Amino acid sequence: MKATLLLTLSALVAGSVHAHLWPIPQTVSLGEGTAFVARNLVLQTNCRHDALQDTIRRYTRLLALGLFQPPTKYNVTSAPTPTTTLRRVTVTVNTCTNVTHPALGDDESYTLRVGEPAANTSANIEAASVWGALRGIETLSQLTYNNLNGDLVVGQLPVSISDKPAYPHRGLLLDTARNFFPVDDIRRTLDAMAYNKFNVFHWHIVDAQSWPVESRFLPALAIRGAYSAAMTYSHDDVAGIIEYARLRGIRVIPEFDMPGHTSVVSNVLPEIMTCVNSQPRWDLDAAEPPSGQLNPLLPRTYEFVEAVVNEYAPLFPDQFFHTGSDEVNTHCWETTPSIRQYLNSTGLTSSDLLATFVNTTQGYLAANRKTGMIWEEAILDFNLTLPQDSVVQVWRSAENVQKVVAKGHRVLANSYEYWYLDCGHGGWLGNNPTGNSWCDPFKHWQRVYSYDPVANITSSAARDLVIGGDVCLWTEQVDTTNLDRTLWPRAAAAAEVLWSGKDANGQPRSAKEALVRIQEQRFRLVSRGIMAEPLQPLWCARNPGMCDLPPPS
Repeated sequence: MKATLLLTLSALVAGSVHAHLWPIPQTVSLGEGTAFVARNLVLQTNCRHDALQDTIRRYTRLLALGLFQPPTKYNVTSAPTPTTTLRRVTVTVNTCTNVTHPALGDDESYTLRVGEPAANTSANIEAASVWGALRGIETLSQLTYNNLNGDLVVGQLPVSISDKPAYPHRGLLLDTARNFFPVDDIRRTLDAMAYNKFNVFHWHIVDAQSWPVESRFLPALAIRGAYSAAMTYSHDDVAGIIEYARLRGIRVIPEFDMPGHTSVVSNVLPEIMTCVNSQPRWDLDAAEPPSGQLNPLLPRTYEFVEAVVNEYAPLFPDQFFHTGSDEVNTHCWETTPSIRQYLNSTGLTSSDLLATFVNTTQGYLAANRKTGMIWEEAILDFNLTLPQDSVVQVWRSAENVQKVVAKGHRVLANSYEYWYLDCGHGGWLGNNPTGNSWCDPFKHWQRVYSYDPVANITSSAARDLVIGGDVCLWTEQVDTTNLDRTLWPRAAAAAEVLWSGKDANGQPRSAKEALVRIQEQRFRLVSRGIMAEPLQPLWCARNPGMCDLPPPS
């Protein structure tokens, strides 16, 4: 690999041997040359797939704008003038099928070659699938920048990249129930996800506080359950978000959390609920207010759950459907008179009730040809037996990944200790002068970056069961005013963990090495309309390595 010597160029401020690409590709070879990029750059392809055609149109416009200029050193005032121009990029897809939607396990590998600066500088992207081509185009876009002379250039030629993701599921969870996010916010988030090679939008669409999505089997669910008519996603809105995501190679997995986190259902069907709004001691019956759980004894409850699955499962094309089942409160059920009487007379337990609920719900999913996703408590706390193809999401401890893998299930790893971006912003409960959040401290980007989803899992077969993870944003204290800065660029740190994996020696990647690259990615995101928060003073971004923690004396 050639050492990068372009210290006078605005794209390179630290002398790194890598381009400041994010996430870092698996293998990279870079040179020292530059070429202009034609403002009318042509991206041509052998594949007429609509997602690829849409991506080519979007990136052609993005590159023509030439808005991105990385941070520079104070004493840099000009850049060398290239002598050649990149006018054409060839994108070759080896298998251009008519498969419309991305799916778990798609081949997202690609290679990218940009030749030596010459009279006819050329670039070539070759991918196994359409979805790999999308990732390669994003990487190419990160090699381009507006230099200090106002020219759009591509740097570090010749470039040779061979790349593929470490994990097939690279997700971001957004909670739209605690606070509502307009469709434009979700689209912008999907854009940022594509810029960081995420491929799953985990849409935690409803929760105890609100039901912000249109219901056709029970219209009052949204009419009474959404914060307002304007804070409701219609079926057309949902379909539009799924399509917007699809064109970016992103799957959308919905989560309808049951039987807990369902207080909002009491606005319409109070007869199937228990422990609704247990004030002031809501803490006895729920993880947070408002309390309320579905009653697992009533046939009407299961009619409701089946109707939910039957309405929303066909709306989401993805194979997976998440039904939550986290934080089920046994005190709630065991202090409800009818349930307590039933348990006493039968000798059954709350675990048996949850088993019936989960197994029945899984049957509804199977009838809709969906594979279930569920939070970890179902098998770790209640020892339930799930269909073997179920995916279990781990959130309470990084060590719990090993416990779930030992049961033979596929796992999504997103321990709150690393990947809960809402943590550390202070408590949101009133009458709480200490003001601490339950999951302090704040998960700064280096903490996010340090997460190893397969830590202490030694068997290759067990590691293969860890299919990826979700970086999570629960939104008790987030709405449209602070969405971007709460997510970005910290979520980008998780994106690199999931795409790039460990280094060539099998070791966790260095946050020290990553800093200059994530700094540049942050500025790149801002140039693309994502209001990502700064990581350091601008002086530090312009002087890499000079704001590090001093070594011990």
